[in-house]
Amino acid sequence: MRTKNFAYHLLALFVIAATLLSACGGAPAASAETELNVIALPHDWCNYGGVIDAFKAKYPNITVNELNPDAGSGDEIEAIKANKENKGPQAPDVIDVGFAFGESSKAEGLIQPYKVSTWDSIPDDAKDPEGYWYGDYYGVLSFLVNTDVQPDVPQDWADLLDPKYNGQVAMSGDPRTSNQAIQTVHAAALANGGSLDNAQPGLDYFAEMNTAGNLVPLIANNGLVATGETAVRITWDYNALAAIDSFEGNPAAEVVIPATGRFAGVYVQAISAYAPHPENAKLWMEFLYSDEGQLLWMEGYCHPIREADLRARGVIPAELLAKLPDVSGAVFPTLDQLNVAKELITTKWDSAVGADVQAAP
Repeated sequence: MRTKNFAYHLLALFVIAATLLSACGGAPAASAETELNVIALPHDWCNYGGVIDAFKAKYPNITVNELNPDAGSGDEIEAIKANKENKGPQAPDVIDVGFAFGESSKAEGLIQPYKVSTWDSIPDDAKDPEGYWYGDYYGVLSFLVNTDVQPDVPQDWADLLDPKYNGQVAMSGDPRTSNQAIQTVHAAALANGGSLDNAQPGLDYFAEMNTAGNLVPLIANNGLVATGETAVRITWDYNALAAIDSFEGNPAAEVVIPATGRFAGVYVQAISAYAPHPENAKLWMEFLYSDEGQLLWMEGYCHPIREADLRARGVIPAELLAKLPDVSGAVFPTLDQLNVAKELITTKWDSAVGADVQAAP
């Protein structure tokens, strides 16, 4: 009887410990779940193709369902709302959204807390203290230019207003819903008399660009740049650099970090409060924030959120360090500044700019 009682108490202690680890960080609980639903993860965005492939190789029993790869941050939030009662493949388990969308999702009760085992090496200003959301990587806005179509490469935001770029400039999202596009407007404000606290000049700038006919009202992607339909794409530097690789010289293209208005954007991860596969969602987070996952971001030209820790421990291969461009002088807005700018840009874009940015046909 004593042996049986000891075993019973030992099992009880193990269950309690596993529960605490699952809630506070560490290894997720063992799971019989066989699927994971991800959303808005283009394979050429920050090496997500490599990340997903590596996760599948590590967990071959998990089927990864990829929803709407070209969706924006707002679309991801709406997908959670629309599928609260849906446990099928259309309900996201995890989201990757702009910094400003993390806190609003928490406030709406759309995400759940989970602290990964590497939690302490994520900077405090890039994570929710309760573990509802956490930064994963960042980039700086840049210009991707098809130089076969436009050999005169713009070096700063002001250049994009020149008549030579008529019908050639496009954003990488709809500024009414897309985090990347919202922050593009915010960045333009910095280069046109605005500040992190005043994004209005960014709206004025794009109004001028639209009136001049330089702004193409399509959501730009690498395919449109390759064909020359949008010769200049404003996008995160990691997207632009990955595009150069994919073009393989056809077309010829260049990436420019603008001289002014250098704007750094942090993206955050979170688990849906209504996740159909919550344990696999935790496995996904553990993988993304492991050294392996963080180095995979760098292979896609992204700056991983744990970069300082990786550098301090000397675990970043030299060839990865050499791939990242000089983004000195880039500014990192606070969450409050992002929220104020997001509210202004999403609600005033139609009246101030009047360009109905649509997905490419």
